[in-house]
Amino acid sequence: MEANKGILLESGTNELEIVEFGLGKNKFGINVIKVKEIINPVPITLVPHSHPNVEGIIELRGEVLPVVNVADALGFPPSETPEQDKFIVAEFNQQKVVFHVHTVTQIHRISWSQIEKPSDMYQGLESQIIGVIKLNSEMLLLLDFEKIVVEINPESGINIQQVKKLGIRQNSDKRILIAEDSPLLRKLLFDTLSEAGFKYLEFYENGLDAFNYLENLIESGKVVEDEVQLVITDIEMPQMDGHHLTRRIKENGELAGLPVIIFSSLITDSLRHKGQVVGADAQISKPEIAELIKLIDRLVL
Repeated sequence: MEANKGILLESGTNELEIVEFGLGKNKFGINVIKVKEIINPVPITLVPHSHPNVEGIIELRGEVLPVVNVADALGFPPSETPEQDKFIVAEFNQQKVVFHVHTVTQIHRISWSQIEKPSDMYQGLESQIIGVIKLNSEMLLLLDFEKIVVEINPESGINIQQVKKLGIRQNSDKRILIAEDSPLLRKLLFDTLSEAGFKYLEFYENGLDAFNYLENLIESGKVVEDEVQLVITDIEMPQMDGHHLTRRIKENGELAGLPVIIFSSLITDSLRHKGQVVGADAQISKPEIAELIKLIDRLVL
């Protein structure tokens, strides 16, 4: 079946739709925006010496796509009813991947403010959970699919070598605010942007914390442009997503001049309009870190 895109969400409302799926008795979620379609399992061609979490490849409408066993990736037991399993065909980070799950149940429309960030007690750099959603006395875990893919294929992630190819760079005194919920990506962005010469980086774990910081600057009487020269934001974040953050910045008379770059795995030709509607100055797909650095140079130097 095609993923139900029935409710076309207006951009910047801080809402999203989640496809709920199951592994055993555990419930998880994936953003509908990432889902191209949901299909019944088809025969898989095994690939010798592939990553242990990759079951093999399938052909879907002329495209050859890798199949990732999500239960294996999370250390869960295999399906008790494999004949009822489902394949979620997803697209992000400029690539298509098939995720093999046990069940797909329904779609929920929720606000990012309903999503709690995982506690440090069980998150850490190695966690595959980016959010916890409480729904009708149940808990749904929002999975970090980008991290699952990067662990299988590190080349698909942000790579410091891309920065080194830009050649010798001068240090910059520009102050950059970054909203990114993934601990792993915050570290990668810190490493790569520092390598590119940006020494003044202020990180926030979600759009709400970042916006509160900007509002506090205004309330304290400081000139915003002296404290922050550029905002870089992810899209998918608990509490406040990047589209809503961008809209709030651009609708605020004292912040509207701040350049905003959306840096997300969800930047595709079909989704780019969402960032344009909320007033983003630029949009770059992860993991194009070199392109991000060139954009920063253009917008703040």
